[in-house]
Amino acid sequence: MHARFAPVRDCFRDLFAAGRETGAALTVRYDGEPVVDLVGGTRAAVAPGVVVPAEGAGDPWRPETLVTVFSVGKPVAALCLLVLVDRGRLDLDDQVSAYWPGFRTPATVRQVLDHTAGLPAFPVPRPAAALADWDLLCADLAAAEPEWVPGSVAGEHAWTYGHLVGELVRRVDGRSVGRFLAEEIAGPWHLDLGFGLDAVDQRRCADLSYADPGWPVRMRGEPGSLRARVLGNPADGLDLAVLNGPGWRGVEVPAINLHATATALARLYAGLLAGGTLDGVRLLDPDLVAEATRVQYDGPDLVLDRRAYWTLGMQWEPDGSWGMGGIGGSSAWADPERGYTFAYVTARLDAHDRVDELVEALHSCL
Repeated sequence: MHARFAPVRDCFRDLFAAGRETGAALTVRYDGEPVVDLVGGTRAAVAPGVVVPAEGAGDPWRPETLVTVFSVGKPVAALCLLVLVDRGRLDLDDQVSAYWPGFRTPATVRQVLDHTAGLPAFPVPRPAAALADWDLLCADLAAAEPEWVPGSVAGEHAWTYGHLVGELVRRVDGRSVGRFLAEEIAGPWHLDLGFGLDAVDQRRCADLSYADPGWPVRMRGEPGSLRARVLGNPADGLDLAVLNGPGWRGVEVPAINLHATATALARLYAGLLAGGTLDGVRLLDPDLVAEATRVQYDGPDLVLDRRAYWTLGMQWEPDGSWGMGGIGGSSAWADPERGYTFAYVTARLDAHDRVDELVEALHSCL
């Protein structure tokens, strides 16, 4: 690690010393080069209140450890669809129904990508076991009435995003979004991440744990609210028994079950920051990258209950950065103004204050 970024390393270690982190990884690339690459703690589940040293104990976190990063995966799913746009297989302003016959909502591909399609919640109550039935959940979405006129307002499509984007990929290309990602993006760009892991990769996964037992209830929001409907169906989707099981790791839920390393996510954003080419391998035209990372929607988000700036798959921030955070604390983005990409992945489900402190330390070095 570059000595210039020692404050970032110290902040990372302090999270473990204070008991706020139990297993995590952090990668920062600056001017296209890796300058911070840290791992710490353990990939085994840790009970609340237990302090784990940064160097790990028992089953240490390694650079190749994979972990669920929740919504950090949404831009990765979007990238699969954008690669098909780049190849002329579909257009951003085409109706979804042009590729998905029977899809009732009059939304465009662009509106699916920027969270304004009006389908933020699965319309039929389903158990967590339904996550293994891709066709069932896609049929539910195709038959649904939108919650609002598409394009009129946004609401993060927290669970549904990956099925909407992924089914478009499948309808246009014939491959599942997980297979497309592996063959067309992760392979060419050498990214250690994926949707729907095989048995070998599942053995590299970290087990998630709650910072406090009330975390999943708190995250769902007020009973009866749109947020609760969005995050509460399929039922028990945030339970550790589901999240740490082979069923979750082996199926494709592209809105939230990307498994990734921090290194892979920082590399992916480095490719986007460079205009769609990484290590000489071009995935997107620079003009499409510019279109995909500009603000498409600026206004209230009915699920997040705050103002949001949505690009085609990511959130834009007022400092000009673009990327995505995930429920539980993982986050990845590019900062064009400062010239870096950042990825933090964690197995300890809690707030984003850990990332905030790491970023403050990073900016002090720049």
